[in-house]
Amino acid sequence: MTATSTEQTTAGNSTTAEKSTAAENSTAAERTGAHTPEAVDVITGARERIDALDDRIIGLIQERMAVSAVIQEARITSGGRRVNLSREMEILGHYRDALGKPGTGLAMTLLELCRGRV
Repeated sequence: MTATSTEQTTAGNSTTAEKSTAAENSTAAERTGAHTPEAVDVITGARERIDALDDRIIGLIQERMAVSAVIQEARITSGGRRVNLSREMEILGHYRDALGKPGTGLAMTLLELCRGRV
């Protein structure tokens, strides 16, 4: 191989590597909506944290569903109703007070998930 062909190959490899890096950055920018590599890193890290939090939240919801099933079973077995509306109103108020109006919707979803699991 001549010096000229070696230089061309090296230059070609560099261009390929640069194109690959540019493509990765473009893909990351598209995924995150960021316009700088620093912002891509911040967003990627934050999204990983959110994914971990979501996994924990899902686990807690599943645990809440299981506890709710125990309560409903005890209530029904003792001759009571499956749902205690006054308790549900307390829960709705608690979520609304803590999270504002959207908290009410979240509480309604949780209550719906937890009903009828007996």
